[in-house]
Amino acid sequence: MKTKQLWLSALTLLGTVSAQTSSSQAPTLTKGTLKIGMEGTYPPFTFKDASGNLSGFDVDVAKALAAKLNLKPEFVLTEWSGILAGLQANKYDVIANQVGITPERQKTIGFSTPYAYSYGQIIVKKGGSFKPATLNALKGKRVGVGLGSNYEQQLRAVGGINVVTYPGAPEYLADLAAGRLDAAYNDKLLVSYLIKSQNLPIVGAGVISDPRPIAIAIKKDNVNLKKAIDKALLQMKADGTYTKISRQWFGTDVSKR
Repeated sequence: MKTKQLWLSALTLLGTVSAQTSSSQAPTLTKGTLKIGMEGTYPPFTFKDASGNLSGFDVDVAKALAAKLNLKPEFVLTEWSGILAGLQANKYDVIANQVGITPERQKTIGFSTPYAYSYGQIIVKKGGSFKPATLNALKGKRVGVGLGSNYEQQLRAVGGINVVTYPGAPEYLADLAAGRLDAAYNDKLLVSYLIKSQNLPIVGAGVISDPRPIAIAIKKDNVNLKKAIDKALLQMKADGTYTKISRQWFGTDVSKR
């Protein structure tokens, strides 16, 4: 109840907000369209379902966001390793792909207000004896992680870990399941989803406690688009759109720390 009141208060401070934010407030690369960069290979956030349709939590958030902006969503799929560079090269207007806010990224990239929080989790092969509870326990081990991700930076900061980078999660989780890695490191929400929905012989181990704020990535100089997106996210929280999406995928509101 307190959280809802805070969101409603924020809307009041912004002034009277219409049901949809005018597209004139959201300058985009193509008039009337919001081009959204994402991987398309990162369940449950962005992936293709059995019918080949793009699906996932971030997909649904992006569609709802575009609707609030009165823009047509257009998804541009790219590997994580090049996704931030694609934004800078004007391949898309925004990125909706569990992009964590970090001080280093904030030097060159703009971010919306956070729309989700998650935690890092160590992943190991099911049935094995190796059950690391901390990142320090990974020293001397081969650990798979996404190239250029927050998780890669965290592993390298520890030191002594044999960090093996991959374009995306499917590749290193396959190597982990095949025994070519000792562990992997990724999002706790991803691990929970894979264990429930897919027949992968993996299991979550230690959870790293610091919450990670997730936001829509925007070009740093596109201040008007950031303002429009922040306002639209507030609307989504206030009218229940966001909570419905979050509960559909995770059973809870993941915008709460």
